Amino acid sequence: MKVLIIGNGGREHALAWKISQSKRAEKIFIAPGNAGTALHGENVPIKADDIERLKRFALKEGMDLTIVGPELPLTLGIVDAFERVELKIFGPSKKASIIESSKVFAKEFMTRHGIPTASFKKFTDPAEAKSYVRAQNIPLVVKADGLTSGKGVFVCRKSDEAISAVELIMEKKAFAEAGGSVIIEEFLEGEEASIIAITDGKTVLPLAPAQDHKPIYDGDKGPNTGGMGAYSPAPVVTEELEEEIMDTILLPAVKAMEEEGMPYKGFLYTGLMIKDGKPKVLEFNCRAGDPETQPILMRLKNDLLDVLALAVKGRLGEIKLNWDEKSAVCVVMASAGYPGSYEKGKEIHGLDEVKSTPGLMVFHAGTARTDNRIVTDGGRVFGVTGLGETIKEAIEKTYGAVRKITWEGAYFRKDIGVKALRKWT
Repeated sequence: MKVLIIGNGGREHALAWKISQSKRAEKIFIAPGNAGTALHGENVPIKADDIERLKRFALKEGMDLTIVGPELPLTLGIVDAFERVELKIFGPSKKASIIESSKVFAKEFMTRHGIPTASFKKFTDPAEAKSYVRAQNIPLVVKADGLTSGKGVFVCRKSDEAISAVELIMEKKAFAEAGGSVIIEEFLEGEEASIIAITDGKTVLPLAPAQDHKPIYDGDKGPNTGGMGAYSPAPVVTEELEEEIMDTILLPAVKAMEEEGMPYKGFLYTGLMIKDGKPKVLEFNCRAGDPETQPILMRLKNDLLDVLALAVKGRLGEIKLNWDEKSAVCVVMASAGYPGSYEKGKEIHGLDEVKSTPGLMVFHAGTARTDNRIVTDGGRVFGVTGLGETIKEAIEKTYGAVRKITWEGAYFRKDIGVKALRKWT
């Protein structure tokens, strides 16, 4: 099969790496890709949101399957465009992608269908939003309605912080049109977890649970990012809880999307808060998580291409997922200044020292190759991911590699996996 993977982050490198192991993968293209994806296929210099050029390329090359990594092309309607010319593509339609592109829709959708989530109010007028904040108990969570690359959520422990968040989103237009409206919701206490499912619109196959770390600093401090690390499995999600998540969240969501005229196929990411063994939904995303995909795929035993090919055909019920019992830990290495402004073009050293380490993958995200050098080309640069017999071994392997990879201004959290370590020791 000829496969096209759309995107240029760590998630797309992980997808390319995993699919390259399939005996059915004849040729893999990644558009636009990065310095890491080029190790597993051919990078194509077409941006992920250039739908027309991607479609023409897929037709010209005779793609058997296209897999969409990031949310933007999905929300722009790439699936609809490909399906109109009978190209096989894995991902939700533009209509169904609203589950991520509008937090207002997602919250109202969950309320309509009895899916557990935090209570909330939506606002289109910043003065009304600020007045509401002043009358509420703290803490509160303020969210921009649209797509913000994971940076439009503010956990506010003081009224002044919540008011500043409203001003940043709605008045200063920090996220442009994505901040035309905001949600202000109750702060949920507990421990976060992520469940990514594959669905063909009928069958729902959850991948192994993972736990992401959104804030930039150790101890979950500082502003939110796209994710600074993840591990799988997540001990907070027990087998019993996984069943409850399926019965009360995943299956009802997919069924309700069909009932509302937007059949959902693709990856469905569910961010959860777990308290006293009960899950509530923080957010839905219309694609696989990044960096959760990296440790999850390190543990998946199945041929991923087989799974996704069956999903596109509506035959996902024919397969069962199998998992390595080992633990996987991913630590994101970022550029200085991220999630704010940062410099690009910093030469990276140490990759050769770690590339032959058994059970370790350095998934590239913001990298480029220039004159035979690998340089930084984004905020999140690598997702260094190690597999170990125990969570402790996985942590040690991953951080051992992280400390050998260097560039000017490299930054990473030093506590990824600690929560799991505490639960299992």
